[in-house]
Amino acid sequence: MLVTVPLMAAVAVVNRPIVSLAADRYHEFTINRDSYKQKFGHWSLLRVPADFRVNAIHAAMLRTGKVLIIAGSGNNRDDFEAGTFRTVLWDPRTDEFTEVPTPTDLFCAGHTFLPDGNLLVAGGTKSYEVLEADITHAAGVMKIKNESPDFGARTFAKGTRFVAGNGRVYASRADVTVPAATKMTHGAHTMVHAGEAEVWVDAVDSGDAPIVREPAQYAIEGLTGNDKRNLYGIAEKITREKQEYGGDKTTYEFDPVAERYVRTGDMTEHRWYPTLATMPDGDVLAVSGLDEFGRMLPGVNERYQVDKKKWVPAPELKRVFPTYPALFLTEDEKLFFSGSNAGYGSDSEGRTPGLWDVAKNTFRTVPGLEDAAMTETSASVMLPPAQKQKVMILGGGAVGDSPVSTARTAIADLSEKQPRYRTGPDLPAPARYLNTVVLPDDTVFTSGGSSGYRGGPYRGRNRSDLLTAHFYDPAREEFREAAAPSVGRNYHAEALLLPDGRVVTMGSDPIYDSTGKNPGTFEQRIEIYSPPYLFQGDRPAIDGGPRAIERGRKAQFATPDGSRIRAARLVRPSAVTHGTDVDQRSVEVGVRRTPGGVSIAVPDSPGLVPAGWYMLFVVDGKGVPSKARWVRIV
Repeated sequence: MLVTVPLMAAVAVVNRPIVSLAADRYHEFTINRDSYKQKFGHWSLLRVPADFRVNAIHAAMLRTGKVLIIAGSGNNRDDFEAGTFRTVLWDPRTDEFTEVPTPTDLFCAGHTFLPDGNLLVAGGTKSYEVLEADITHAAGVMKIKNESPDFGARTFAKGTRFVAGNGRVYASRADVTVPAATKMTHGAHTMVHAGEAEVWVDAVDSGDAPIVREPAQYAIEGLTGNDKRNLYGIAEKITREKQEYGGDKTTYEFDPVAERYVRTGDMTEHRWYPTLATMPDGDVLAVSGLDEFGRMLPGVNERYQVDKKKWVPAPELKRVFPTYPALFLTEDEKLFFSGSNAGYGSDSEGRTPGLWDVAKNTFRTVPGLEDAAMTETSASVMLPPAQKQKVMILGGGAVGDSPVSTARTAIADLSEKQPRYRTGPDLPAPARYLNTVVLPDDTVFTSGGSSGYRGGPYRGRNRSDLLTAHFYDPAREEFREAAAPSVGRNYHAEALLLPDGRVVTMGSDPIYDSTGKNPGTFEQRIEIYSPPYLFQGDRPAIDGGPRAIERGRKAQFATPDGSRIRAARLVRPSAVTHGTDVDQRSVEVGVRRTPGGVSIAVPDSPGLVPAGWYMLFVVDGKGVPSKARWVRIV
């Protein structure tokens, strides 16, 4: 026995690779069987040419059938400093990729579709974060005041020096223009309101000596006479604390036909991590984000006037949210904040779910959410069909880089007089960064995510990516298993529905590698999922018909499959980043058989069916959808 046991152990060690190879081959055999695909679906990796492998931060399904993949600088400081910003287009019909010139860093911008099918992209990155360990010179935001109304705006060049009362000197990082003061007359009294502008300044001397932790006033070096009195700087603090990412204010409309970014007016505020939400009148509301100095915007929101292609302040809509809040347009023309968000903001203020009446700027809390403190990096989706007005929140974690996450789901029925969350079925595992995709058969496909922060450590494991996928059935209120992906997805990952009924997944930005000790590498592989309905035999087809339909009207479409069609859905395409996708929704449209085709009826509700382009699917009695036909709802 003393000889036999080691011998058997040695045989087991030698055979382990053979056993593993056999298991892998059997797994491949299993997942490629027709019976398996018909029940669980099938994953495949997309061949992406080396020149087009990018860090997918944002993705949008365009009305031309192509997918817009925006990297910007891709969370890569070297690319940012080199001015290397990238966008690529992928055509799922041909698997061809093309490069799109990207004028500024759209990394962590906001986006939403406009009624004409253009994608509005706003904000992005003006500066990268600087960690405390890398800061050698104290820095802070200097507010320059101009108390003179008589000599116009004044411009101060980069490197302008500000002198503290103790003689310490601080230099500006950029050119800055300070407007003149304004005079306001109230009866017999005239008041002067100083003009002001802000700029980063850095201490000329390194080390801790130049740190200032209290508000102070600073003289501008080189000024004399009245200028010296009227022009000065004020800083709240100048420290060696971490400097957050700074937001940009440039905006574009991406034209899917011309396949280029078209410059529009600047936002009124710089924004990084903002949400853009469609309003009932078709304009767009921009909320939240970090300003150019990395500060949370304190409820200062703004509106994009679509007809004028212009941003204007919206002081009447003051509301605080954390970054990338999930805001859904409801049938009664309110915005529902589900509680989902991504990354920055107070750990308490602005995180309560509720209905925001943008006509009156009133906010009604929607209570009942279990694990209410764990909504960061959660997913939210308007369950199909949208007429049910049910929004589901899935998973999430505690604020910041906490390792705590939840498997909780909850559903709010917004059609109720006093809506509240009620707990739904748990996810199979606690999950952050889960991606949700509404399918034309009225199910929701969930994939990816991780239990730990950015795929990092969780309950003793170095990596916590969830190599699982599931379907949520709203009618039965239950999850069922789908085929498992081969690529893990966490932070900076996306998933969206393609017009042929498949789902594409991309991105992922893990904090560590598999050892848990070294920095992670951005995932550039793209994986495509084919749901079980694509393995159920012939699909219904939808052919000729109008390209535009008015809300409240009917339209006829040709199809040889009229007798088997049982439903039709208008699916608004996705524009997704950081798990936030407030565009996608599936609207039930009435359908009846006509000679040679079907007639569909579009609901007459702008809150339910926002103007824009949709994928029209017809679905047979087995839940098998057609390929989509693009139609514009006006």
